[in-house]
Amino acid sequence: MTMTDSQTSAVELCAMVESVFSVDGVLARADPHYQPREGQLAMAQAVAHAMGAGEVLVAEAGTGVGKTYAYLVPALLSGERVLLSTATKALQDQLFSRDIPRLVQALEVPVRVALLKGRSSYLCLHRLGMARHAVGGESPQQIRVLAKIEEWSRSTRSGDLSELTGLDDRSPVIPWVTSTRENCLGSHCPNAKDCHVNQARRQAMAADLVVVNHHLFFADMAVRESGVAELLPSVRVVVFDEAHQLSDAGLQFLGIQLSTGQFVEFARDALSAGLAHARGYADWPQLAVGLEGAVLRWRHAAGDGLASSGKRGWAQGAPDGVVAPDWEAAMAAVLQSCSLLAQALDAYHDIAPDITRLSERGTSLLARLERFGQPCPQGSVRWLDVGGGLRLVESPLDIADAMRTRFLPQPQESVDDDGWPATSEGLGRAWIFTSATLGHDAELSWFVKRCGLEGARILRVPSPFDYAAQAAMYVPEDFPSPSDPRHGSAVAALVANAAMSLGGRTLVLTTTLRAIAVIAQVLRQQLAQLGSSLEVLAQGEWPKLRLMERFRAGAGPQGGCILVASASFWEGFDVPGDALQLVVIDKLPFPPPGDPLVEARTLQIEQSGGSAFKEYALAEAAVALKQGAGRLIRHESDRGVLVVCDSRLVRMGYGKRLIAALPPMRRLSGAEEFHAALEDLASVTRTSTTDQTFL
Repeated sequence: MTMTDSQTSAVELCAMVESVFSVDGVLARADPHYQPREGQLAMAQAVAHAMGAGEVLVAEAGTGVGKTYAYLVPALLSGERVLLSTATKALQDQLFSRDIPRLVQALEVPVRVALLKGRSSYLCLHRLGMARHAVGGESPQQIRVLAKIEEWSRSTRSGDLSELTGLDDRSPVIPWVTSTRENCLGSHCPNAKDCHVNQARRQAMAADLVVVNHHLFFADMAVRESGVAELLPSVRVVVFDEAHQLSDAGLQFLGIQLSTGQFVEFARDALSAGLAHARGYADWPQLAVGLEGAVLRWRHAAGDGLASSGKRGWAQGAPDGVVAPDWEAAMAAVLQSCSLLAQALDAYHDIAPDITRLSERGTSLLARLERFGQPCPQGSVRWLDVGGGLRLVESPLDIADAMRTRFLPQPQESVDDDGWPATSEGLGRAWIFTSATLGHDAELSWFVKRCGLEGARILRVPSPFDYAAQAAMYVPEDFPSPSDPRHGSAVAALVANAAMSLGGRTLVLTTTLRAIAVIAQVLRQQLAQLGSSLEVLAQGEWPKLRLMERFRAGAGPQGGCILVASASFWEGFDVPGDALQLVVIDKLPFPPPGDPLVEARTLQIEQSGGSAFKEYALAEAAVALKQGAGRLIRHESDRGVLVVCDSRLVRMGYGKRLIAALPPMRRLSGAEEFHAALEDLASVTRTSTTDQTFL
C-alpha cells in the first residue's frame, strides 16, 4: 500500500507522539496540571508503531498509566480511519463527549468523530407510534414513561435514549420504542427517512474515528456474513479498550440464542400487526394466545429451576435435571403453535411491511428452535439459562478461531510493494488491544489464548502508584471457611465494625448474587444494633447508575455508605478520593463449577493432558481478584485497605500466585494492625474534612 498524504509512517508517528507527551508539549500547554509519565509515553509509542506498521499489539496498562490518551493521541495523529471499541455504552459516551473533544481541541486536528451504538440505544419512531396506539393495560408508571419519551422525541436530534435523564435502562417500556434486527422494517419503514439508527450509521460511514462498543463490533460481523448490510465503515486501525471483556461479548454473537421472551414478543407483535393490517383474514387473537400458552407450558417443563436463576448443561435431548419427555413435548408444542402463526403471516406477507417482517421473524425463530432440538455440535457447548424465562444458548468455547480466521492477518496473506498486508475485506490491519487487566503472567496468556492472539506484540506497563504507601492488604486467618454457612455473617460483622470506623466508604464485593442478600441483611441488622446510621446499598435494589451516584455522594461529614455488590461492580466502578477507602472481597473468585461453559473448558484442558485448575481456574481467579482489588486505588492521592475474607489466600500453595497478581500492597499481619490502619485512614479523613470546612 502506498502511503498517502493523510497517512503517517510508524517512525514519523512515534516522533509526533513523543513531542505531544513531552514536558513542554501540547498536553502540557493545554493542561497546567499535566505531568509526563514514563509508562504513558511507552504505551503511546508502542501504539503509534503498531498503527504505522500494521501490527497486532496487546497492551496491559495498570491503573493510573493514562491508557486512554496513550491510544487516542496516536489514533488522532495517524491520519488513518480508526474504529475504537470499548466495553459499555457509558464508556462510549465518556470517550465521545469528554476525552476525544479535549484532545481534538488540544491537538488541533481536523477529525470527524462519530458515536455509534446498537439499535436498542436509539428511539424507533415507527415503534413509538405503534406503542402510542397500543397502550391499554399497562401500569400508570409505564404510561408516564411512554409520555415522557414521546415528549422528548419531538426535540432530540440523535434519538439516543441516554439523553433522557431519569430513564431506567431496565424499564419495560424501552423494548416498545426501540427496534431489533428481527423487527426492523428497513427501507420499507414509513419512518426510514428520519430513522435515528440510519442517521447514526451515515455519520459513522463519513467519520474518521468511530466509537462503538464490543457488542456492536461482533453484531456487525454477524450482519456482514449474512450479506444483509455493513454497519461499520471499513477502517485500517482498530482499537479495543477494556479488551478483557472482548471474549464474553464475542461469545454472545458467535453462538446462537433463543428465549421464551422472543416468542412472546413475536406473538404480541403479530397480534398487533394482524389486527391493524389484516383484520378478519385470520384469527390473530387465537393464534397469538395459542403460542403464548405453549411458551408458558414450555417454561413449566423446565421444572423447579424457575424458582431460581441458574444454568443447566445440555448436550442432547433435554437440559440437565429436566424430564426429557415433558421438555420435548413442550418444545414440539411451541414449534407447532409458532408454525401456525408464521404460516398465517406468510399467507398475507404482501399486505404491509410489518407483516412481511413478522413472517421472516417467524421463520428465523422456527429455524433456531429446530436447531436446539438436535444434538449440540462438536466444539460447542449448550446450556439452558433459567431466570424469569428460559434462554437457550449454544456457544463456542472461546473466540480464538473467529479472531484468527475472520479478522487477523493470516500468514499466507500477500503483501504489496511497500510491505503492507494486502487485505481488502478485513475491518483493519493494525489491531490494538488494551486494558488494565489482561492476565497474571508476562505473556498475558489469559487474554491472548482466548482471543487467538498468539504472536502479537505484548506490552505490560505497570501502574505508577506507590501501592506500598497508599494501600494495605489484610487476610483474616481466624475466619470461617468459604463453605461454612457462618461465612456471610462473619463478613458482615467485619464490615460493620470497619465501616463504622471509616464512616462508611466501604465496598463489599461478593462472588455470587446470593451472597449480596445475606451480607446486606446481616449488615443492616448489626449496624442497627450498634446504633449506626450508615446506609447499606445492595446491588439489585436500585439501578446500577443510581447506586454508583449515591455511593460517590456519601463521603461527606454526615456519614457515608456501604455498597454490597457483585458481577459488574468488580470492574468499571471508579470511585477516586475519600468516598472509597475499604474494599472487602468475600471469597476467592474461582469460576463457578456448575457453569456449563466452565465445565466444557475444564474438560477440554483435561482431555488434552493439561491441568484445568492451574491453566484455567487459577488464571480466572487471579484476573478477577486483580480487577476487584483495582477498585481501591484510582488516583495518586487515594489511600485504602483491601480485605480478602478467604484464608486460602495465605494457607494454600496457590495463594502465592494469586497474591503475585495483585498490586504490591503492604501486608497487615493481624487484626491489631488492621484496626490501626483503619484508624489511620479515619484520622486523615477527619483532618481533610476539617480543613475543607475551614477553607
